[in-house]
Amino acid sequence: MGTFTTVDGTTIHYKDWGEGRPVVFSHGWPLNADAWDNQLRLVAESGYRAIAHDRRGHGRSGQPWQGNDMDTYADDLAQLVWNLDLREAVLVGHSTGGGEVVRSIGRHGTDRIAKVVLLGAVPPLMLRTPANPEGLPREVFDTIRERVRTDRSQFYRELSESFYGANRPGSTVSRGTRDAFWLQSMQAGAKAAYDCVGEFSETDFTEDLRRLDVPTLIAHGDDDQIVPIVASAHKSAHLVKDAALKVYPGAPHGLTGAFEEAFNTDLLEFLSS
Repeated sequence: MGTFTTVDGTTIHYKDWGEGRPVVFSHGWPLNADAWDNQLRLVAESGYRAIAHDRRGHGRSGQPWQGNDMDTYADDLAQLVWNLDLREAVLVGHSTGGGEVVRSIGRHGTDRIAKVVLLGAVPPLMLRTPANPEGLPREVFDTIRERVRTDRSQFYRELSESFYGANRPGSTVSRGTRDAFWLQSMQAGAKAAYDCVGEFSETDFTEDLRRLDVPTLIAHGDDDQIVPIVASAHKSAHLVKDAALKVYPGAPHGLTGAFEEAFNTDLLEFLSS
């Protein structure tokens, strides 16, 4: 495990496994790099260099009071790529991490980036607006902020249910997986977790998506209760030139079991193509 220090003095923790073409993973809110452990091991065992960082304010990275915004997240990701001198990298982002990946390319380009994978990602915009009627109403995110502010521990336990689709008939997600979600969530700083709600819900990534000029795989479950597919993947696929859209019927936001296996297969195929 390694660390680097950003231009504003924040320590960022990252994992760096294996050798080969770099594949850099960005995690969702309010988790950390551990959320990608299965994929990190998979790609490292398949001949790639697997890298994942804890977003500032999350996991083992520093918890600054300032800088919990999408532009800074994106700059931190770019600094990770530069500090490790990565070339021809593949960026993989889940949920908020997908927004981080897209904004990083929007701000810093694709000189060092060869491909992009967006899984259950928040772009182009989660918030309902007159121009985005498929989005979720502001009250949804206001409630999340209030729950994070008042009793985030209980909220995270409840959130794991819809995150993994445990409230759906036939769900096989384990209690251990849901407990791991809670543990990672509690490692996020209270300030960072609160601030990030506005960032993943209100940031408009439309122009960033239009700047993607590398092969892009957009993958999403059609029963995602956290980031509804109609407001995200379906729109992103039209904004990114020549993007490939993969929809997993019945899949929730957090993939486990057969859904995760299907994504892993698609990920390896995309990496090797």
